[in-house]
Amino acid sequence: MKIDVKRIGKNIKNDLKEISKINKKSLKNGSYSMLATAILFGVVIVVNLIVGEIPEKYTQIDLSQQKMYTISEKTEEFLDGLDQEIRIYHLVQNGYEDDTIVKLLKRFEETSEYVSVETKDPVLYPNFASQYTEESVYDNSLIVVSGERSKYISYYDMYESEYDYYTGSSTTTGFDGEGQIDSAISYVISEDLPVLYFLEGHGELELDSTTSGLLEKANYRMENINLITAEEIPAEAGCLIVSSPQSDISEEEAEKMISYLEDGGKAMFIMDYLGQNLPNFEKVFETYGIKPEKGMIMEGDSQHYIMQAPYYIIPNIESTDITTELLNENKYVLIPATQPVGVLESYRDTLEIKPILTTSESAYLKENVETMETFEKEDVDKSGEFYAGVMVTEEISEDIQTQIVYYGSSSILDSTTDQYVSGGNSELLLASLGWMCEVEVPVMDVESKSVAITYLTVPEYDASYWASITCGIIPAAFVIIGGIIWFKRRKK
Repeated sequence: MKIDVKRIGKNIKNDLKEISKINKKSLKNGSYSMLATAILFGVVIVVNLIVGEIPEKYTQIDLSQQKMYTISEKTEEFLDGLDQEIRIYHLVQNGYEDDTIVKLLKRFEETSEYVSVETKDPVLYPNFASQYTEESVYDNSLIVVSGERSKYISYYDMYESEYDYYTGSSTTTGFDGEGQIDSAISYVISEDLPVLYFLEGHGELELDSTTSGLLEKANYRMENINLITAEEIPAEAGCLIVSSPQSDISEEEAEKMISYLEDGGKAMFIMDYLGQNLPNFEKVFETYGIKPEKGMIMEGDSQHYIMQAPYYIIPNIESTDITTELLNENKYVLIPATQPVGVLESYRDTLEIKPILTTSESAYLKENVETMETFEKEDVDKSGEFYAGVMVTEEISEDIQTQIVYYGSSSILDSTTDQYVSGGNSELLLASLGWMCEVEVPVMDVESKSVAITYLTVPEYDASYWASITCGIIPAAFVIIGGIIWFKRRKK
């Protein structure tokens, strides 16, 4: 068989040409694909760079139930008013960062151009914290600095906990990181911090740790004063606080109080029913148009008390300069065992006296608490509206004003009572002090974010109403409907 070499060669040449065309086409298509891929990668990189520059508050959603690292409108307004550089040092070893604190600090840094955050590892910088504090330093603690002023925030001040004496264990109940940072910033940018002078020497009530911590967080300095030994109440005092004295002051002490108030002093009197007269205290009160009434208030309106106890009073909150926020937030106040305060029939016209807390018209007064046999209203009991808290002002000059706040129950200082109204009592306390203590930088009162039980305050009337519906009317309705259906089926 003869092989046609020329023909085979020609076929091979033609095949090579076809392969060349295919390779050129594939190469061209491949180049387009590579170019498109490169462009896509470029776009992705640019988009990532752009997104990376957007604050996390717009790109990351706080999905925690209590919004643990979302800052409040109060804090945003506070940060908007900053005009000083604030540096926050996060003291933590690498790998031990608390995610909630890290994210919260990021929010602060993004919200204000004056706030910057820097992490300091105690292992790498062992002597750094000692420049600012002598306290023991724990991981995830903070130091807030502005100029020459600084404040240390312990990790254990940001996380609130309760100790269970039965189990011997502690349970985390709240996160107060935002409030503690606000407080520290307020502290470092303030030159003059108000001082609260607590009267002592008459069996006064000692503040519990929660209430004293609340005042410290609000940047109040607290000192005790004994008017028997002190020549006078310091003129620079932010406020004199008299907390539930168990005995009377002397005439000399009363004169020192009156002298302080006549010069534009500020005072908060938190009294309790004692069943006895305190004539020297009453002399101070009557100088400013008020007088404690003998007895303890009982509420006759079930919508104004709880726990089936008419002396556990939920008063009306009147509209004043002190109570604006409480009213806006629809908060309650709880004042058990309250002694009413009355207004004198005549007092000098320079005094302005306004009620802060009032009872309903159905309230009545038990004058002899020690011998009373029932909480129910009796014919001898005086009835009507009573004042449980008042505020008194008097203009001394254009720039000087005397200010007094009086409450008839020390429960305003009790943190346990405060829990029943979800912080209403403590908010009233801070608002009262804020009204009297004028400071350049507003005191921050951002509440901690609870991770425990939130108490729902239900007045006695509402509790009885819903109990009758759920335990009586609804079951009865089911029984009646069931009976009707059974009767109709039986007839068929």
